[in-house]
Amino acid sequence: MIHRTSRRISGVLIGLIAAMLLSACGPSGTGQGAPVAAEIDRSTACSLDGMLLSDYPGPKAQILYADKPDPEFFCDTMELFAIYLKPEQVRAVRAVFVQDMGKADWDAPKDGWVDAKTAWYVVGSSRQGSMGPTIGSFGQEADARKFAEKYGGKVFPFSGITPDMAVLDGGALHDSKM
Repeated sequence: MIHRTSRRISGVLIGLIAAMLLSACGPSGTGQGAPVAAEIDRSTACSLDGMLLSDYPGPKAQILYADKPDPEFFCDTMELFAIYLKPEQVRAVRAVFVQDMGKADWDAPKDGWVDAKTAWYVVGSSRQGSMGPTIGSFGQEADARKFAEKYGGKVFPFSGITPDMAVLDGGALHDSKM
């Protein structure tokens, strides 16, 4: 009788420990919970070139890699896609965020972070980002379409953005005046 009772208690304890371990893990099994976008401040710098994000117009972006606790920031969505879509990009990514320009001020964007993979993008608009031509990012398709009507460009989902759309030349390769 004591032997059966101790087996039941052991089984219950094992079940409780397993449940606690599983509940401590986030969706990705990292134990860190659902990823959340980090806010930028006056000292937040671009991971590629060190430019201060708050000094430039247009949507910003960030990638949370699985092997790093802090995000890598980009002063432009063009930079984000140029890095993220590289075929040699093999680092595990926990999350990608962009600013929702349907809510943020283009000239001084703050906050308004949305999941980049569910966002909508405008490629080829007349609006400039930190490095010249950029890809506008929007949380809602309707906002992206409204922006495209006003500033030109075509609307795409995340999966529609291709590496040839994310060229980091700032338009210099197509500038006949240089």
